[in-house]
Amino acid sequence: MNLCRHRISDEAFATLAAGGGGAEAVRQLATVERSKHLLLLRGVVQSARMTRHPGAGWAADAYDRLSALQDEAPEAVEDVLCYPAVGAWLRTTLLALDHDPARARPDHLAAVTAAAAIRARAPLSIDVRTFGGSLPLPSLGEALIPEGTATVRSTPWGAEVFVQGVRVPIPADHTRDAPGWRGVRRLTASANGRTLNLLLDDVDPHRMPADVADRLSEGELRSWRSALEEAWDILTTHHPTTAAEIAVAHRVLTPLRPPADGQVSGTASETFGTVGLSAPSDGLTLAAMLAHEVQHAKLGALLDIVRLIEPDDSCRFYAPWREDPRPADGLLQGAYAYLGVSGFWRCQRTRERGDRALLAHSEFARWRTGAHRAVDTLMTSGLLTSAGKHFAAHMCRVLADWQSEQVPTAAAARARAASERHLVRWRRANAGLPA
Repeated sequence: MNLCRHRISDEAFATLAAGGGGAEAVRQLATVERSKHLLLLRGVVQSARMTRHPGAGWAADAYDRLSALQDEAPEAVEDVLCYPAVGAWLRTTLLALDHDPARARPDHLAAVTAAAAIRARAPLSIDVRTFGGSLPLPSLGEALIPEGTATVRSTPWGAEVFVQGVRVPIPADHTRDAPGWRGVRRLTASANGRTLNLLLDDVDPHRMPADVADRLSEGELRSWRSALEEAWDILTTHHPTTAAEIAVAHRVLTPLRPPADGQVSGTASETFGTVGLSAPSDGLTLAAMLAHEVQHAKLGALLDIVRLIEPDDSCRFYAPWREDPRPADGLLQGAYAYLGVSGFWRCQRTRERGDRALLAHSEFARWRTGAHRAVDTLMTSGLLTSAGKHFAAHMCRVLADWQSEQVPTAAAARARAASERHLVRWRRANAGLPA
């Protein structure tokens, strides 16, 4: 499992800063995330050994078997090791080994190795500790089995889990549910000659550090599929570069619990490749959310190799899309996301009619102004590094060009009223802070 040094080219950096990047730039960022997983993996094994954690031996054995399996089935190992939930588990485990070893589960690496073997249809028998009445196998699903030490057996003809006299066969199509088995299901959409293949993970306990929803019913799953088909048609037809970025950056959708009002979406740096979403109301909304979240994914990965913000100095700033004051790094994340959102609605407003056209025009008008204001704040904050100043300057140029573009009077008024309401609420809740 080899590591390599990473840097982003000046051209890719400039294109990313302007809000784009395309599939090739996102592929470069994805290789960074792969290396991060490898570093975390080594860190977990070494830290478990150095702290003499009870699971250290399990982790070392699983690591050796995973390394041997990589020689025979590198693609299967890559699929599992780079799975977003594995990244979250690695990070959580390494932090726990440093600060609260009793909470660390380095032995879960045996489940990662088992999942890779099952994907490869490789012969393997490995013991795995279960917890909470289930055994999650990353990227595949979970076996519902009693607490204890289970044995996962993989062969070229199938796989199964044994524990305390209970046997759970894993279906050949592991996305299918079966007695004792809940699979990670697939969502696929095709349009304009392009196909988007995603996993819908509503079972892995490490799937996202957010308020995740319970498992979707088949009816809910059909609704998600319908919205994704419409969203993918919109993206491939009118936003081909964004669609190409999404196809590379996003691998997993994770359902989130809906907020009291509206919808919510999110990404996390430790689960690169996963987008968390509450149930989308329609394809247009989902397309906009995916365009929003791919910006967060790109910037999060870029920040792993380029420092754009100086260390937090406790200063907090107004963000036109949040109710709480934001640190500089949070403001940069939001500004970059809403640069992408503005670009989405800028294009989409010429394709819509009626109420949807009014929505598209007003969203463009509101977020081009909000993002521009946030970038201006960052540029005068004194908290941008040299690279951060270059990055913000590219963002600023794009957003400044968009300010002069005309929108219908009704849409401009709607955007202005929404922005003013937000600012009034923010000032009332955060008295004494500048906005």
